[in-house]
Amino acid sequence: MEHVLGIGGYFLRATDPAALGAWYRDCLGLDTDENGIWRPEAGETVFATFESGTDYFGSRDQRTMLNFRVRDLAAMLAQLRAKGADVAEETQEMEGVGQFGWVTDPEGNRLELWQPS
Repeated sequence: MEHVLGIGGYFLRATDPAALGAWYRDCLGLDTDENGIWRPEAGETVFATFESGTDYFGSRDQRTMLNFRVRDLAAMLAQLRAKGADVAEETQEMEGVGQFGWVTDPEGNRLELWQPS
């Protein structure tokens, strides 16, 4: 059986694509080339399904949530707050999995930040 090799891309609708791309670059350090190609560091990727009524993604209108691995969650959240980003106050720790925090981008998309154990 054929199988997927990894995530090939994640695409977002935006009212101002250039501004949203700049936010991801300036706030999260997601630096892409002119074609949108980004070469992330190797690491785990989680694929999980949730109940349709979950509040975990923030707005019920948001059907997916992008999760980024980070080296230092506390430092990343502080950096985002310093840039005026909409950062959730709460964080969560799952034993054996890691620590989680959340930020909402300027278009209203809730993102999860994960510092693996």
